[in-house]
Amino acid sequence: MSADAAPGPVALWAPLAWLPDGWRENVVLRVGADGRWAEVTAGVAAAPADAQALAGPLLPGVVDAHSHAFQRAFAGAAERREDARDDFWSWRERMYAVALGIGPDALRAIAAQLYVELLRGGYTHVCEFHYLRRDVDGSEYRDPLAMSWALADAAADAGIGLTILPVLYERAGFDAVALRDEQRRFRADARQTRDAALRIRAAGRPLVDAGLAIHSLRGAGATSIAALRTLAAAEAAPIHIHVAEQTGEVDDCLRVTGKRPIEWLADAGVLDRRWHLVHATHATADEIAAVAASGAAIVLCPSTEANLGDGLSDLPGWLDAGVPITIGSDSHATRDWCEELRLLEYGQRLSRRRRNVAAAPQLGVASTAERLFARIVAASAAAAGQPSWGLVAGARADALVVDARADALLGVPPERTLDALVFSSPTPPWRNVMVAGRWRIRDGEHAAAETIGAQFVAALGAQDG
Repeated sequence: MSADAAPGPVALWAPLAWLPDGWRENVVLRVGADGRWAEVTAGVAAAPADAQALAGPLLPGVVDAHSHAFQRAFAGAAERREDARDDFWSWRERMYAVALGIGPDALRAIAAQLYVELLRGGYTHVCEFHYLRRDVDGSEYRDPLAMSWALADAAADAGIGLTILPVLYERAGFDAVALRDEQRRFRADARQTRDAALRIRAAGRPLVDAGLAIHSLRGAGATSIAALRTLAAAEAAPIHIHVAEQTGEVDDCLRVTGKRPIEWLADAGVLDRRWHLVHATHATADEIAAVAASGAAIVLCPSTEANLGDGLSDLPGWLDAGVPITIGSDSHATRDWCEELRLLEYGQRLSRRRRNVAAAPQLGVASTAERLFARIVAASAAAAGQPSWGLVAGARADALVVDARADALLGVPPERTLDALVFSSPTPPWRNVMVAGRWRIRDGEHAAAETIGAQFVAALGAQDG
């Protein structure tokens, strides 16, 4: 099964579109045969005869830069506390129990449902931080990439772009020499990780690419990290790593290495423009400066960081340092980028007792939503391993058509669309969603949603059984 996408138009004409320099009026966008934008031209007063005139503003699709698709099966199922304390570490134990029961067929069903939901939430590409790779007993599947292909099949079912990030994962903590038994499905060394990425890339599946990932400094030792860097030295593919998500991780890293996690990465000289530091929640000013100097990026996951009680990032510090930023839905408590940006800003407002923390009027950007959105779009290509991103010639033809009839947008001046989308909840549904020049959602509907939903429910039922 693959997504039954409506054929895309030869061209679009948008009364308003978000280009790299902000809102522009009367924009024509032509789709090439390769599913990329062949031409983007503003100031065209009337729609050309061969163009589809859109009824609402046009935005670029958003990259979900951090996803664990299997955890969608767990969303909403860990919101009760039975013991004296509940935190990230106790949540993780319950998550492992879910992970041990998911095979390739179930993963495909779970991921396909997630990917439809991500499309509905305005994401057109997802980066899978993929460590659920081995069979239930910890042995290799006959094809070691069986779980990777399940993700790729799910992406085809939904019609979303996908970057699979095979994960180097070899130990349970800084003092451990191996993984715990409940982590047995995650094991992969540097060569297995790189070989998996090469095989995925060589398969040439439409809209599917691969990069690399390292679970964390607690999950991989310095020797293995160095080995992976050596194997991938000549490659431009992205490298993602969980880092400094929890204060406990920071404390353990200090105890064992004498350095904080981001400090360790910076001092080891491993960071460059390929690296994407996921969460980076607990960072000092010196660490932020070091990341900025290296050219590395960060991936913030506000809804997951809130759900797990991780803490709040120094958002103004990262923004002011010019560090590239993307967002991820991670554990999928939320599957909507507007909600992620809303929570990202609201967390800062609550902790600092100020409003519009991310806005930068001194830079000519008075809108919080516009500054955040511009930053995540600008960093999306590197996170996903794409050559470019956005409503620009050469980028993949991904786009979101805003439903101007939505309650949250009634009476809102068109140029304030992003402000209302992010800060007048709930998020209005997208009228149309395009991936690679083809409509995946049209008039708010996904053609395969009913079938995919039924398969998802069946997969969860089998897990419960």
